[in-house]
Amino acid sequence: MKVDGGLDSRLDRAGRKAKELEDVGYDGAFSAETGHDPFFPVLLGAEHTERLELGTGIAVAFARNPMIMANIGYDLQAFSEGRCILGLGSQIKAHIEKRFSMPWSHPAARMREFILAMRAIWAAWNEGEKLDFQGEFYRHTLMTPFFNPGPNPFGNPKVFLAAVGEKMTEVAGEAADGILLHGFTTERYVREVTIPALERGWAAGGKTREDFEVTGPMFVVTGTTEEEMETARVGTKRQVAFYGSTPAYRGVLELHGWGDLQTDLNRLSKQGEWEAMGELITDDVLEAFAVIGEPEDIPKLMLARYGDVLDRISFYAPYQADPERWSSILAGFHADS
Repeated sequence: MKVDGGLDSRLDRAGRKAKELEDVGYDGAFSAETGHDPFFPVLLGAEHTERLELGTGIAVAFARNPMIMANIGYDLQAFSEGRCILGLGSQIKAHIEKRFSMPWSHPAARMREFILAMRAIWAAWNEGEKLDFQGEFYRHTLMTPFFNPGPNPFGNPKVFLAAVGEKMTEVAGEAADGILLHGFTTERYVREVTIPALERGWAAGGKTREDFEVTGPMFVVTGTTEEEMETARVGTKRQVAFYGSTPAYRGVLELHGWGDLQTDLNRLSKQGEWEAMGELITDDVLEAFAVIGEPEDIPKLMLARYGDVLDRISFYAPYQADPERWSSILAGFHADS
């Protein structure tokens, strides 16, 4: 199992952080599209590393179009010499329409077409195929030599898709090379909902399990003192509560019989009661979402829970971001896997 870390969004630190992750022993590193552009840290990370896989986790697809994303993926794949993972996500309607001022409709169908359009563009560049993609949401029919970069010596980047719901998960299985599970997931949800949906997608795309990577940031609660453990518990409960307030993720809670919790969290979120939201997350709920234990026990606990379904993981620990913090955990993962 591969273990991934997080790239620094600050450009003056991104390259150094990537080198630190590589030196510590991480297999990959991802940047997120939050307050900064997600692609620049990948570029700087590639410049300062030699083997680390580098990707976005995630870049908002619907804030762009397939041609722009195809160009970005092409260049990052070439510059990193084949180490790029183009991790995409849909975001939610309010952000796409109100923050990015872009159209929103039928997100799963639109995402499927988005990825297929990118692949058609790459085929035009790499194999010289005529560009003639005409879909419901995207249309790309013009590619003159002046705008054609030619074949990429390192092929196409891997395309990973973030998904929670069944429809988007099926799209990931059919059209992408991997899935980025959301941190707001549980072992039961992965086994009973995610994997069956992926299997339907693989069948539609003519793929097998071996053609695909399943990866996810999993909540980890750990510490070396009681104070650190309590800080980790409180911080993780608040993060679980934050995600649980989102209607799009209600299905995860409903599977466990906690649908009413989502209603309460959503109500409190609209009132800005962030601390109160965290207090609604019981220990039982926390244990369903997070692996909890001493640092040296995290690898075996994580592998026991997800070892047969995940190909790569990252530590979702909102209370701690220092990669050195996880060096002993990382070593245990590589030893146990």
